[in-house]
Amino acid sequence: MNGIGTVAVLGATGWIGRHILAAHARTGRPVVAVARAPAPHVQGFPFHSLDLAEAGPDEVARLLAEHDARVVVNAIDAANSRDGWHRPERELEKGNVRAVATLVEAVGSMARPPRLVHLGTLHEYGPVPDGTAVREDACPRPANAYARTKHAGSDTVLSAAREGRVDAAVLRVANVCGPYPSPASFPGVLLERFRRAVAGETVSLRVTGDRRDFVDVRDVARAVVLAGDRPDVSGHVLNIGGGRAVGIGEMVAWLRRTSGAAPERVREVLEPVAGMGGGWMLADIGAAERILGWRPVVTVRDSLHDMWYA
Repeated sequence: MNGIGTVAVLGATGWIGRHILAAHARTGRPVVAVARAPAPHVQGFPFHSLDLAEAGPDEVARLLAEHDARVVVNAIDAANSRDGWHRPERELEKGNVRAVATLVEAVGSMARPPRLVHLGTLHEYGPVPDGTAVREDACPRPANAYARTKHAGSDTVLSAAREGRVDAAVLRVANVCGPYPSPASFPGVLLERFRRAVAGETVSLRVTGDRRDFVDVRDVARAVVLAGDRPDVSGHVLNIGGGRAVGIGEMVAWLRRTSGAAPERVREVLEPVAGMGGGWMLADIGAAERILGWRPVVTVRDSLHDMWYA
């Protein structure tokens, strides 16, 4: 692990942040949780309330220095509500661009700068041809406001790292699944609908023929731990994905079997669903394996099982 100080997890109350917090705690490293407001799962950890989109660099730098942060994880995402991915671009910019610029300036100003691990998204690449595993050297062509603002934030981090102003890496994360999903995510929607179906409601699910890369949230957290530890990651962008493109219909079928919902309670409606890109997504994860020694270990089927029973 990078140094002996604390790991500061920004966005610790979010879906991915809570797993990153837990993964670092399991290493025995001191951890501080940072978010706008506390949540039950951060009890037992030092907690600091901070809105990074509204804070100044000096305030952020003081907080990190007070906790002797040697690794800072930015798991903040402006799409933090049920309609988050479709919020106005100016709102997305606050959390995905402005807040990242503040964090980079804060980290770069510190007398003992920590390693910064920033979570980007595979959606930054935009649509790719069917059958293609997108690599890190692909030219990003984000297709919507969410992806554009996420890419701008990632680019801020990478530019600063390559100029030597910060020690930082970007992890571009595929679609996430697993325990305690965000209600705005596709797994979160699946979980909510099947819970209602098991309770006796009749629900509808829009299902497409899309195939997408899904990675378990605990595999993402493990990659973050490794990225904070390895000495040779600064300036790198690394794809973190599940290793295969999974059909949306497959995921629905797996959760249907896991939940035991009566067939007549879940109606599948075959129609297009608005996404962050095209109908295909798959990450080439070879660089993460070479540089971090990381590969996903949780299958999507097991991830959905654990999500249901969490």
